[in-house]
Amino acid sequence: MKMIKAVIRPEKVEEVAEALDAGGFTALTRIDVFGRGKQKGLKVGSVLYDNLPKTLLLIVVEDVRVEQAVRIIEESSRTGNIGDGKIFVTPVEEAYTIRTGERGL
Repeated sequence: MKMIKAVIRPEKVEEVAEALDAGGFTALTRIDVFGRGKQKGLKVGSVLYDNLPKTLLLIVVEDVRVEQAVRIIEESSRTGNIGDGKIFVTPVEEAYTIRTGERGL
């Protein structure tokens, strides 16, 4: 299993969630966050906005479906402009369903 963490533009969240759902990825966690990337924020005139609103999406998928999920996120969140976001993939050793105690996805 892998956890995919995608930091995306807030205005793209619904589009990404719908695309993931259509691809068979129904479970995800959404967290509203603030941050900055390589561009170190946004400068408008003399004002620097160094922490911009973003949304962090978390999904856990089977190893064989990672590339598909990443492709869906990339395609549905891309605007082609600076600040489109970043995707991170990390291993997940175990997962448990709290209600049933079941292991795995």
